[in-house]
Amino acid sequence: MLTAALVCGAVPAKPQPKRSPGNISAQDDLRIEQTIKAKLAKSKIGLDHFTVHVQGGIATWQGRTSVIQHKGAATRMAKSAGAAAVVNNIEIDEAARRKAREALQSGPRHAQLKRSDSRDER
Repeated sequence: MLTAALVCGAVPAKPQPKRSPGNISAQDDLRIEQTIKAKLAKSKIGLDHFTVHVQGGIATWQGRTSVIQHKGAATRMAKSAGAAAVVNNIEIDEAARRKAREALQSGPRHAQLKRSDSRDER
């Protein structure tokens, strides 16, 4: 099952005590899922109304978003809640994909730093 999840795009979690899908109880799954849902309720990505289900330590996300970064944030959220792996089936709207594509084609972006003192006052 874990192999199938990895082939389907699951991302292994940060190193934790050795946990494989075979030794994760239903109580562990419930605890992980509740932790993810609590984090989701406090987060901006909660506005996307994603759904998450945990089985065998593998968190599976479903939903759609118009903010490309929300997909990665969902994966990180599940990992930080203790998921052994994540299957992220969140779809990104075509408008967001197009906007990201155009940003990449326009070249690198540079951060603009704001200084509190001018350089002459050193």
